[in-house]
Amino acid sequence: MSALGRHILAEFYGCPPEKLNNPDRIKQEMVAAALEAGAEVRETVFHQFSPQGVSGVVVISESHLAIHTWPEFGYAAVDIFTCGQTVDPWVSCNYLKQRFAAENMTAREIKRGIFDVPLEHKPAVNY
Repeated sequence: MSALGRHILAEFYGCPPEKLNNPDRIKQEMVAAALEAGAEVRETVFHQFSPQGVSGVVVISESHLAIHTWPEFGYAAVDIFTCGQTVDPWVSCNYLKQRFAAENMTAREIKRGIFDVPLEHKPAVNY
């Protein structure tokens, strides 16, 4: 069995609230996490909620990293999806756990695009 991508769903608990409520800082950490894993960053979008919380996405050539924070609970939901063989999503996940100073993390990996044949990422397509 071959998969087109790997998708990490992570939950960070016990994060200091100030680390989860600054969209500029969160964007910086999310971009750094993508680069740390060797991804190629394409675009970013981050939004500050009122009175608190941040949602954001870093679009990478290999797919995306996303986050939604609840500073009042010290909690962040993190989503890291990478395609191909060159970027390890766990590198980004562990980097973010450290940078957001999470006391606890739960995470699982889901294989995406599972096929019974060997896969070449982005094979040539003739139309």
